[in-house]
Parts: sequence; structure tokens; C-alpha cells
Amino acid sequence: MSFLKGRVIAITGASAGIGRATALRMAREGCAIAACARRADRLDTLAGEIVAAGGQALTIVADVTSEQEMANFVERTTERFGRLDVMMCNAGFGIYGAIDDISADQMRKLMDINYFGTFYAARAALAVFRRQGRGHIVIVSSIAGKRGVPYMGAYSATKFAQIGMAECLRSELAGSGIHVSVVCPVSTTSEFKDVMIRETGSDVSRSLGPVQSAEDVAEAVARAIAHPIAEVHPYFPARGLVLLNALAPGFTDRFVQRFGRKPAQKAG
Repeated sequence: MSFLKGRVIAITGASAGIGRATALRMAREGCAIAACARRADRLDTLAGEIVAAGGQALTIVADVTSEQEMANFVERTTERFGRLDVMMCNAGFGIYGAIDDISADQMRKLMDINYFGTFYAARAALAVFRRQGRGHIVIVSSIAGKRGVPYMGAYSATKFAQIGMAECLRSELAGSGIHVSVVCPVSTTSEFKDVMIRETGSDVSRSLGPVQSAEDVAEAVARAIAHPIAEVHPYFPARGLVLLNALAPGFTDRFVQRFGRKPAQKAG
């Protein structure tokens, strides 16, 4: 994928997990990486790693829940590199729990970060892409955005919302030179569980579902950037769950019970 060299890629939530892994993967292709997150120390470390991997780095402390900060993120990226080729909307977190155990404040925070964070970043990038006549929006959703599983209703709702937005954007932008891809990982080795415990004070029982590394997801994202496609399933067998749900949703309700992560005792 040497033809990716020089691409300018903006990534939200880039300080850890899939965002960080993708930044380093694309840096190895010689890309320019604009990375934003809320932790300045993590971004400083990432900048050095990007340069060491062969890329150029611009790191910006920013909050995806702020429309203005996302607009500034895009503006500073284009000022530094002269253009923007890819916006990867990656920032997000999860909360486990039955719907009647999730508070309204928790649900709003999930929507603010997972959905509105995606909306603000994509919207800011679209203004540039429309001027350029080309660009690529990559939205990191989840397999939970294609089929809900027990105790993930609040998180799944935000991920379904991301996919709904992506599908509409693809139709609106068809033939324009602007691509939209949605990424649907399964459980990924990252800080996801630690963040959930911090946000809720609850641990969860172990899931029996498949787990993949952030690097595996980053590799799938890199292929999608090189050759844009509508949906990216880094864990290919997960496509089977999507098909099963379309054909037999009632059966799938029972099937996915094995993948539920029921909150356990309070941490402390």
C-alpha cells in the first residue's frame, strides 16, 4: 500500500486502542497523522512514535463533544498539511448494564461522545471534502451496532446511530468522490473495560465472544483506506451474525444471550 504515502489522516480518540494502533499503522505507510484526544501526555508519546514509524505528526488536545473543537481540529490539520484525506471518527466508550439500570445522565454522556462526537468530526471534515471534491470518512462503530446483545443496550443504541448516519451519508455522497466506511469490530483488546469500570463502578462477567487486537482492526482500517468499502468487519465471521439476525431475529435473540456481559459486583 505504498501509494498511501503522503495521505493526511485525522483520527479522534487517538491516544489509545484502535485510534493509536491505526495512527501507527498509517505512519508506517508514510502518512501524515493529525491525532486528537484529551490526554496531552499520551499524545506527546504518540507523536514521537508516529515520527519514528515514518510519518508526520500533529497532535491536538480536543474534546469530541465540542463542535468548535472539532472544527478547530480540522482547521489546524488543513493549515499544517494543506489538505485532509481521511477523517477517522474513533473516539468512544461503553457502559454495560440493563436498560433500566442505565441512568439518563449515563445515556446522554454515551450519546455525546459516541454519536455527537462522530457527528461533529464528520461534519467538520465534510466541509473540507466538499471543497476538495474528495475525501473519506471512516466511522468506528461496533458489531453491537449491527446486532444488540444483552446488557449493552445503551452502548448499542449509540453504535446503531453511527451506522444509520453512515448509511445515509453514503447514499447522499454517492458519486461525489467522498467515501464513507463504517468499521464494526468485535470486542477489542483496549482500555474499553477499564473505562467502563471507571464510569459505572461495576465489573462485568467474562464474555464468551471473540476478541481481537487493536492492531488487527487497524490493519483492516488501512485496507479500507487504500480501497474504500462500505462496511469493514475486522473479524470476518461476525458477518454471519449480521446475516443470521436479518433472516431469523427471534432465534438470534436467544443465540446472543451467550455473549452478554452481565454487570457483577461493585468494584472497590
